[in-house]
Amino acid sequence: MASSDVARPLRFQTDTGMRAPSHPPVDNQDAKRQSCRSLPLAGHVGFDSLPDQLVNKSIHQGFCFNILCIGETGIGKSTLMDSLFNTNFDDCMSTHFQPNVRLKAETYELQESNVRLKLTVVNTVGFGDQINKDDSYQPIVDYIDAQFEAYLQEELKIKRALYNYHDTRIHVCLYFISPTGHSLKTLDLLTMKILDSKVNIIPIIAKADTVSKSELQRFKSKIMSELVSNGVQIYQFPTDDETVAKVNATMNGYLPFAVVGSVEEIKIGNKTVKARQYPWGIVQVENEHHCDFVKLREMLICTNMEDLREQTHMSHYELYRRCKLEQMGFRDTGPENKPVSLQETYEAKRHEFLGELQQKEEEMRQMFVQRVKEKEALLKEAERELQVKFEHLKRLHQEERIRVEEKRKLLEDEIMAFNKRKAASDILQGRPLPATPTVGLKKDKDRKNSGFM
Repeated sequence: MASSDVARPLRFQTDTGMRAPSHPPVDNQDAKRQSCRSLPLAGHVGFDSLPDQLVNKSIHQGFCFNILCIGETGIGKSTLMDSLFNTNFDDCMSTHFQPNVRLKAETYELQESNVRLKLTVVNTVGFGDQINKDDSYQPIVDYIDAQFEAYLQEELKIKRALYNYHDTRIHVCLYFISPTGHSLKTLDLLTMKILDSKVNIIPIIAKADTVSKSELQRFKSKIMSELVSNGVQIYQFPTDDETVAKVNATMNGYLPFAVVGSVEEIKIGNKTVKARQYPWGIVQVENEHHCDFVKLREMLICTNMEDLREQTHMSHYELYRRCKLEQMGFRDTGPENKPVSLQETYEAKRHEFLGELQQKEEEMRQMFVQRVKEKEALLKEAERELQVKFEHLKRLHQEERIRVEEKRKLLEDEIMAFNKRKAASDILQGRPLPATPTVGLKKDKDRKNSGFM
């Protein structure tokens, strides 16, 4: 465990794609490897203590392990975590009335003997509680990708601090399956199918004490057949290490593990054990005849914890990193299948970006000119319409003015004709012509004055 953990920062430098331009071809590497000679030592040198140095450094640095628990509310995720690490994480209970799925991460500092472990438990709150479960897995995918992206950004920094970096990438996903005894739910199959390329999945049957042993065996077989038929790749305990190959191969046949969790201690005989007490009897958590809890703890923590960490870095993170860098345009080899340096890739991407930028600028300039022309055409059309309207109104005004002038002349002619007819009538009646308006006004004024007197 310690050797791989310390050696991991050395792998980071080769995984970032920062290769020298003069990297020799593969054939030359094989030739150099074959030309390497083995020499005997005449005496003790001291590099046989290197594993001890790595162990001491790893113990001083400490370890981290991140667990993602996926399952419905109330299926026993928190209780199983308390049982696995023999502590109480004080996780608050969740309700079934969550509008959507959210992930809650809690980090704890644990120490056993002189080994320190920074444990992060990520719980899926509200998973499977909604009526519409189409996108229940999406927050989980986004969270896993976000941790990969954070690590990649730290790895690509000029001044990196990977030694002190808190790695939050998910190392294992414990997928809790409801003990229905029939088959997997569609949501379970869909979620595991999407996550199998992003995280190490270990399926477990929760609350296995609610199913009989015969039903449990059939349920296990049914689950594994459904996973295989749907192409879901779950985590298989490695068998390449001879020291653990036999036990891992045996434990692969017990998947999915049927577990029971409990923090309640019950005294049985002369010893106190963790168990669940029912009216019909007692289910011991650490009794392998009652459940697979001990098998899960041995495989997860005691035997394969470092392999889970290594698989996360070497497989799942590398897949994300490769896809991300390929999307950014980085390649290991050029068109002629020759190694390409980071500088060459950067320059090529820079020229490509500048070309795209110039093309965008030209397109925007042409679009601007086109819009200006369209706006000018619209303004000219509006001006022409206004001019036509103005001419029309001006013509109407002239016509109206002419009509008013004609009516005025006609009215003056009628007044003159009326005055002539009136004067002729007055002459015929023998009456004198009326006085001028000034004389009449003077007589009226004198008459009014005499009245007041």
